[in-house]
Amino acid sequence: MENISVHITYKEATRSQVAIKKGIENIPSFHQLQNMKALAQRVFEPLRIWAETRLFISSFFRSLTLNFAIGGSPKSDHCAMNDTAAMDIDADVYGGITNRQVFHFIRDNLDFDQLIWEYGNDEQPDWVHVSYSRGINRKIILRAFRTETGTKYIEL
Repeated sequence: MENISVHITYKEATRSQVAIKKGIENIPSFHQLQNMKALAQRVFEPLRIWAETRLFISSFFRSLTLNFAIGGSPKSDHCAMNDTAAMDIDADVYGGITNRQVFHFIRDNLDFDQLIWEYGNDEQPDWVHVSYSRGINRKIILRAFRTETGTKYIEL
């Protein structure tokens, strides 16, 4: 299978330990693949060039079955439905750049549909969630935090 972009392999984009353990096929359709490629080209590649270092993608594509199995939102952009796709980037894995820097670069320089400071604290998110639409990008910026009843989001 061809790469999603210069720095993202197909295997990396569809990798999931849960899918492997549960025997779930995590294979995007042609349309989903096009959404993934748009996100990679418009967000990840410019970020990667700016960062000048490897960036770990902790989650990219999820089939509907996989998304259900992990308890993901039924409307998750990770499923690359409609014209939107999402990925989670954890720059801390390889070092050289922080998740905070990733968040701020995307916010200040790139087009996106949704950007989320995922958990962490005021100084550093645990990872950064970003989605991109081949349609209209809304530039929604959120912060996720845990409560006793689950994840809550506030607009930044």
